Amino acid sequence: MDHSAIADRRHLRRKLTFWRVVAVLIALIAVFAAAAWRWPGSGARDHIARVSISGIIQDDAELLERLDRIARNDRAKALIVTISSPGGTTYGGEVIFKALRKVAEKKPVVSDVRTLAASAGYMIATAGDTIIAGESSITGSIGVLFQYPQMKELMDKIGVSLEEIKSAPLKAEPSPFHPASEEAKTMIRAMVMDSYDWFVDLVVERRKLPRDEVLRLADGSIFTGRQALAAKLVDRLGGPEEIRAYLDEREVAADLPVVDYEAPKRSGFGLLGSNVADLARSILGLPLELQPTIEKLAGQKLFLDGLVSVWQVARD
Repeated sequence: MDHSAIADRRHLRRKLTFWRVVAVLIALIAVFAAAAWRWPGSGARDHIARVSISGIIQDDAELLERLDRIARNDRAKALIVTISSPGGTTYGGEVIFKALRKVAEKKPVVSDVRTLAASAGYMIATAGDTIIAGESSITGSIGVLFQYPQMKELMDKIGVSLEEIKSAPLKAEPSPFHPASEEAKTMIRAMVMDSYDWFVDLVVERRKLPRDEVLRLADGSIFTGRQALAAKLVDRLGGPEEIRAYLDEREVAADLPVVDYEAPKRSGFGLLGSNVADLARSILGLPLELQPTIEKLAGQKLFLDGLVSVWQVARD
């Protein structure tokens, strides 16, 4: 084979390599473009954002960041907040409420009350421009609670006592190691009632109801969706169709897809999750705070700090 033929072959091979690389790049761009188009949360397509709030409500920095992202995303034309919660800390409800109102300054917000949205769960629901509940949903329980355990009788039985020296009588009160004094009870009651008044005023403002009417409803009572509608604590009964109907009234296109803005998935330990990992670390004697492990195994309500707005079924 002469030199010119060899040169032609090399030239042809370089051209083929170039076009193969170009074809691969075009294919990759097409794949990423298709993924972005099918995932509106990336900001490539108009959509309706949806956030689920479930379980015990606490101060949740990650949720607040998601809500801020939705507020700033011009492609998110509305927000649906799906709530299934018995409540939680009053402060946790407060900061989420305020974050939702910031979203509502830029786009419609719908509160979707599912099985249960009580106490701080209802507080969050009031942040929506409208509240839609099921006929048999449970809501209400407007109020504030402060609980503390009493261990004195148990300590007396096992022969353990606790001595303390403090700077003032109300320091570290109420204590689980002795009955609260009347002064301590008065202090806590004043704090509870101040937060209760704030909660009531929030409902008055958001639901456009007379304060005396809200006070009548705010005795801790819970209501079905039907009862809440009659009491004007919710706006409509229904589900997805009613949510779409409301958004249509707010000029949000009916054909927009709904995109769930979910919390990042936590990595587990094998198939059994992080509980096993924590227990394994504790068995091996590695540093491990006790509260998170017990909290996961026994339930978050044991470790709610501060004032609480939570509905709990009474136990015998």
